[in-house]
Order: sequence, then structure tokens, then C-alpha cells
Amino acid sequence: PEEDEVLDVDRALADLAKLEPRLAQVVEMRYFGGLSLEETATALGLSTATINNETRVARAWLHRELSR
Repeated sequence: PEEDEVLDVDRALADLAKLEPRLAQVVEMRYFGGLSLEETATALGLSTATINNETRVARAWLHRELSR
């Protein structure tokens, strides 16, 4: 069911936050907060290239965790 998927994403994001807090923060800002790449970079005081890279890393990590 859809509720299980939401809980799985929440658990995976919590696990990511324990390992790499900033990666989890980037995911939250971009996907749940609706911030753009540029807005996220500005909010965190980082370059857009860094946010782009961290978004890719976080998405790959979450995909791997959710595929288990």
C-alpha cells in the first residue's frame, strides 16, 4: 500500500540523516520543501554544483535502500 511506501521513505531518510545529515537536509529542502537547486545552495551557503552532486548521491543512496 501507499502508506507503506511513505513509511519506507521516511525510515530511509532518517537512516540517511544519521549517516550524512546534510544529504538528508538537501533531500528535504529540494523534494519536500520544493526549493530549487539555487535556493537550496543559497540557504545552505554552498555552490549549486555541490548541491547538485549531493542531490545525486542522496537519490542514489535512497534508491538503493528502498530497493532492498
